Amino acid sequence: MTAARAEDAMTDDRDLAEVLAAGLQALGLSLSAAVQRALLDYLALLARWNRTYNLTAIREPGRMVTHHLLDSLAALPALDRLAAGRRTVSLLDVGSGGGLPGIPIAIARPDWRVTLVEPVQKKGAFLVQAIAELGLGNVHAAIARVEDLATPAPFDIVISRAFADLAAFVHAALRHAARDGRLVAMKGVHPDAELAELPADIEVEACPALAVPFVEGARHLVVMRRRP
Repeated sequence: MTAARAEDAMTDDRDLAEVLAAGLQALGLSLSAAVQRALLDYLALLARWNRTYNLTAIREPGRMVTHHLLDSLAALPALDRLAAGRRTVSLLDVGSGGGLPGIPIAIARPDWRVTLVEPVQKKGAFLVQAIAELGLGNVHAAIARVEDLATPAPFDIVISRAFADLAAFVHAALRHAARDGRLVAMKGVHPDAELAELPADIEVEACPALAVPFVEGARHLVVMRRRP
């Protein structure tokens, strides 16, 4: 399946399911039919709310599969490596917006504990409704600024997708990461200028390129931690 074919996928569920399944195969992710259906159910809910609340600029169903679901799930192999050896995994999605990448990750990894933090009321209301309608028992939404967020325990992974530049992300979110936790930022082109502005006590552990199926343009994952 070509990128153009995926971009032009119609609203027919079979078309969208084919794009999703092909993308997951390209990412090397094995997700059950039930999980794939849940991912598409989430996307349908996002599209329905988007008609009224303008949660995302992307409205074409095929592009929502590629640029939202697959783009979010492209980080999952790296996150799995970070989670290896942990009995439980907790993840905080900072500036979750319409639930990206947190909800697709939570659907794909139902044994992880995922918290979504979003300060905009209408987006937060969608997150609360999505959690309820999709029956996501492993997900909690907080309508708040991440700087004001109160949680009972720090997180193994704190992730952001298009939240802010790296230094601002670190400044806002570092206190929510466990001592051995990681901050993970999803970026487009390699963020050389942003990397140069990171605080001295932050170490970049990895900055791999991500290949998102059917999506053109560069994608990178910046994995950071406190310096030992």
